[in-house]
Amino acid sequence: MLERDDLRRTLRRIAHEIAEKNPAPGSLAIVGIHTRGALLARRLHTLLGELSDAEAPIGDLDISFYRDDVGEKAPGAQPVVRASHIDFDLSGRTVVLVDDVLFTGRTVRAAIDALFDYGRPQRIQLAVLCDRGHRELPIRPDYVGKNLPTARDERVNVRLEECDGIDEVTISEPQPAEALA
Repeated sequence: MLERDDLRRTLRRIAHEIAEKNPAPGSLAIVGIHTRGALLARRLHTLLGELSDAEAPIGDLDISFYRDDVGEKAPGAQPVVRASHIDFDLSGRTVVLVDDVLFTGRTVRAAIDALFDYGRPQRIQLAVLCDRGHRELPIRPDYVGKNLPTARDERVNVRLEECDGIDEVTISEPQPAEALA
């Protein structure tokens, strides 16, 4: 769906859209959702820095304890917990929340809950690399890299150079139940 150059162009376009929609970069903050959302947030932060004189603070957010669906996929499994890093005041800021794939909306709901533990931003905007639909909550992104119509049981795979050794987005077909056992 997206290869290295496509992903780079897509992030550059999102950065331009963010800069255009937020003419006061001094009140902007970028926060990525672990894991790949945080990596994408760093890339967007760099691109935004190239477009503006003001440096927006950047942070990353772990939402493990805010999820309402932990254990649904693997009953009894414990979530992988990472540290959150938001070392700046959110009050009065426009926070651009960054994630790799928007699916049901539950991850974003959990991230918004977690953000409010760090302060009360003036506004929260959502930037996603891929929007695959199938929303369960009334959440809509402000910035979308690519809309990917998918079947509910397909999987969108975002691989990033920093953790996977390659930049790409692919869609996997559903696995037969016996292959998962």
